[in-house]
This record gives sequence, C-alpha cells and structure tokens, in this order.
Amino acid sequence: MHFAPLEQAKGFLADNPDIDLIELFILDANGVPRGKLLHRDELLAVYESGRPLPSTILGLTLNGDDVENSGLVWDVGDIDCRAYPLAGSLVRLPWRRVPTAAVQVSMHPSEGLPASVADPRHVLLRTIEALKADGYHPVMACELEFYLLDQQRDAHGRPQPALDNDGGRPRATQVYGLRELEQIEPFLADLYAACKAQGIPARTAISEYAPGQVEITLEHGDALAAMDQAVRYKRLVKGIAHAHGMQACFMAKPFSHLAGTGMHMHLSLADGEGNNLFASSDPAGTPLLRQAVAGMLRHLHESLLLFCPNANSFRRFQANSYAPLAPTWGVDNRTVSLRVPGGPANSRHVEHRICGADANPYLAAAAILAASHQGIRQQLDPGAPVQGNGYAQATEHLPTDWLTVLDALEQSAWAREALGEAFLGVYLKVKRAEYRQFMAEVGEQDWRWYLHQA
Repeated sequence: MHFAPLEQAKGFLADNPDIDLIELFILDANGVPRGKLLHRDELLAVYESGRPLPSTILGLTLNGDDVENSGLVWDVGDIDCRAYPLAGSLVRLPWRRVPTAAVQVSMHPSEGLPASVADPRHVLLRTIEALKADGYHPVMACELEFYLLDQQRDAHGRPQPALDNDGGRPRATQVYGLRELEQIEPFLADLYAACKAQGIPARTAISEYAPGQVEITLEHGDALAAMDQAVRYKRLVKGIAHAHGMQACFMAKPFSHLAGTGMHMHLSLADGEGNNLFASSDPAGTPLLRQAVAGMLRHLHESLLLFCPNANSFRRFQANSYAPLAPTWGVDNRTVSLRVPGGPANSRHVEHRICGADANPYLAAAAILAASHQGIRQQLDPGAPVQGNGYAQATEHLPTDWLTVLDALEQSAWAREALGEAFLGVYLKVKRAEYRQFMAEVGEQDWRWYLHQA
C-alpha cells in the first residue's frame, strides 16, 4: 500500500489558499463514502501520521447501522484504526459553497487493524498484486450509467426525471439522442470541467434508454487507478447534479417500466512493457483472453453478490433489456454477459456487462480479476462464443434473488481464497443484516398485494 507523501498536501494548500474545509472519506464495502469534515489546519497531520477512524466505519449496513456480529463493534471496543491519504486524491469540490476539498483515505495494513481486513480497496490491491506476480498487469475502464432525477418527488411521492434545460419534464427519450444531451448541457459542462480539474478522464456522453438516463465513459488505464477514478467520478456526478437542483441516481432499477442502470467493466491484461496480451487479429482474442473469459464464467454465480449487492439489483435482469441473464460470452454481441468488442487488434478486451451501477467498483473489479486469473492459471476453455440472440439461446440462467447469491458467496471456497476469508466474514455479515432488515420491512407493495386479498 503506497500512501501520499506530505509534499502533496503542502503543495495543495499553497495552491489553494481559500480552502477552509476538507472532507476525509473512506469507501466502505457498500460503496458508501464515510468519514469526517476537517479544518484546513488538520490536514498535514493526516499525511504525517494518519487519521484515526472507528473500526465500525467499515462494518456498517447500507443504512449506516452497526452489525454487531461483524467483529468490528463490541469485540474490539470500536477501536480507532489509522487511515492514510491516497496519492492524487486531494482535490477541490467545485459544487460546495464554502471552499472545500476532499481526500480519500484507506486503512493502513497494520495500523488500521482490525478494520483494514474489511477495506474493499485492499481486496482489489491484493488481487492485482497476485496477477502482477505472474507477469500480468490488469488494465481496466468503467462505464457508469445513472439517472438525473428531480430533487422533488411527484404528487404520488415517487421519483421523477429532472426538468429539461427548457423547463419541460422528459417523458420519453431517444437512445443516443443528441437533443437529450443538449437539454442537460449546463450539467454536462460543469461535470466535464470538474472531471478535468480532478484528473478524471471522462470521455463520451450517451443518452441511454430512459428519460434522464445518461452514460459517460471513463478512459482505460491501470486497474487500481481506474477504480479510484470511478469512485471519485461517482461523487462528482452526485455533487454536480445536486448543485443543479437534481439528484444523480445510481440505483440498479429505480423504475419498474424503464431501463436499469449498469456498470460495464472493461478488462485487458498487459505485459511489463504495456503491450496488450489480449491483442489479436482474431475477433475472439488470444487464448489468454478466452481463458480469462472462462474463469469469469466459471465463478460468475458465486461472485454475483459483488456485482449485484442489493435486493433491487436483481430487478434489472430482464430479457431483451441489454442486461445479462445467463453465463454467456460472445464477440461484438450485446445480448451476452461477457462481450469481446470489435475494433483494431491492439484494442482487444473483454466488456463485463453484469454489474449494476450500485456495485462497489473495487469489489467488482477484484472478483473479475480473481476469476480471470484462475481461468488463466487453469487454462480453462469458455466454449464457443454465442452468435445471434443470446437471450433465446441461454440454457442456464443467472440467479435472480438476493438470498441465493448470498448463500453462493458464503459457500464458495474460491471466493475465500481469492478475496480473503477475513474480508468475506465481515462482508457477508453486513449483507445478511441488510437482508434481514429489508425482508422485515412492510411497505406499499405488501399493502397493494395482500391488504385486501390475503
């Protein structure tokens, strides 16, 4: 684990004399940023000797509740664990009224115990180091879809698309529509400017399949750096949207009748000189690429919770929706789960299409890379790629409920070895606590279905 040097903080403070406050945050296993708001004069000490954070900060449910059997609460007395800043993460937050910066931290491997075992960034780092030890340098990119919603609910208390630039409410959309992008031009302009200022390589913007649904691609690069960028990009999108009177929503399926939101992960492996080891004039890639695909397919079921971590995540899986339904792969085919896009030979890579936008990028990437690595080590064969309609040809389907994938991850010997038994112990206890809370809640759907009929 390489943390940021003190000189980065000194240089930032010298270049930004107006900054008064600093948000210090760490990303938990649910992808929720948690932390503290510091004053300017506290920053240098964080770089010199870290910042104590309670052990419980990495053992909370999505709603912020302690999970008492996680091993991070009473068993250790909610002990302070030291976290240190990540290099390049100290940036301005352009949407804040008071001049404010943010710095991302991660638990120190030894000073951060016991919470460091639950730090999702550590899980990804260990996975990358294992690949590099075998001569493979993972290159990744992240495509995140999201909805732009109004901060105000409609008359029935339901979320609704944000107002267009011309003041209207979008009721339909044209996929790849340019007018739809023009209508959110002020938001996009501020977002691209903020991404540039923070060094986040935001590229193509696309109007997706529903009113207010957008995708912006991030450029590929070193896998750990790419996931760091995805985490900070998500915060930027939410912050800029809020400044424009909107809410950016990364829920996997916010509307039953509209498209879900995914997080497509792009993967290739390079050698020590940066040459793409998947590069091939064959559209299906090199044998190494196919072995990686085979590993991802073999372990898809048991790693699905890391791609689809919430009850809502599984509402996205619907036929003919461009969301995956089966452990399938294909060449330039968007009806499969693992797609090898077309393009020049040196750009050959795998597009992993399974994750919802609600997944933690660190954990999703770790599961993808660990499964790929095993496929390569065991020289697995993915079988023939699917041609044509992958939905119609599927002979096996992915699980579509939360409890099944919880059980699958818990029973996986591969996951314990690949991701770490200590991490999985905390993570599964958190997700089971969420499952119990979710299933115990009675709401509108129960009343519609059962109040008069049961």
